[in-house]
Order: sequence, then structure tokens, then C-alpha cells
Amino acid sequence: MKGKRGTKTSAKNGRVRTDLSIQIGKAARKARLQRKLTQADVAERVKLTDEVYGRIERGDMTPSTPTLFKLCTVLGLRADVLLGLAGPGAAQAQPDTSDELPPEARRLLRAVRGMDDEQLAVFEGTASGFLKLKHRRERRKRDKAQDVAT
Repeated sequence: MKGKRGTKTSAKNGRVRTDLSIQIGKAARKARLQRKLTQADVAERVKLTDEVYGRIERGDMTPSTPTLFKLCTVLGLRADVLLGLAGPGAAQAQPDTSDELPPEARRLLRAVRGMDDEQLAVFEGTASGFLKLKHRRERRKRDKAQDVAT
């Protein structure tokens, strides 16, 4: 959204969008897409709801300072870049990849975290069954390889 620095515009839902909130949202979205993360992935890591994180990306909401710090860590951005204070060639911080999982695994974890005790018990039984099947197949492959070798 173009305008004078520090100007405010009303979003269609009555929220006030500022140049700062729009800048943060654009930078966060760009970094998220570069890291091939979903909004849900970032929201979970920053400990926000998906809806709140979406509002930040759209520029409808300015994050608090602690949330801004978490966003920088998760997205691998320096604060000056996220705030639009650094030039386009500014070096980026390295994102925290200690808990990097494929997107499918992240979606599965979010689903599991939302399950009640009964659902978790069923899920655990199903997962155990898949693991047993995998071990059986691996055993068969080893047995066949040994038969061929002898």
C-alpha cells in the first residue's frame, strides 16, 4: 500500500493498517515463502493462532515486541529487515532449523496435538501397526538377500 510515511488506512474490517504493519507483513510473508513454510507452521512456532498470524501478514495487525522477536528467529530475519529499516542487500540472519521437519510431518504433528485421549489411543495403535508392517517388510528383504547370497 503506497502512501506517506506513517499514514494509516482503514482495512475493510475496521482495523487500522499502518505503513509499519504492512511492511512487517510483506517481509514476513516473503521470508516464510522462501523457507517453504505455511502460515500454520510459522504461527505454531511463534505460538500464535493461524488467524492472528494471517492478520500480521496481511498488515492488519502490528505484532508485539516479543512476537516480533520470535518472528525474526523463526523466519531467519534481522529485526531491521523485518521492519524495513535495512536496504535490500542486507544480510539475513540464519533461521532456527533445530526443529525442521518436512511439511507433511508438521501438519501431522499439528493434527496430533489437537486430538483427545481416545483419538490419540487410536492413532498410536495405527502408527504401531504401520511400524510393525515396515519391520516385517525389512525382515523379508534381508531374508531374501541372505537366500540369494547363499
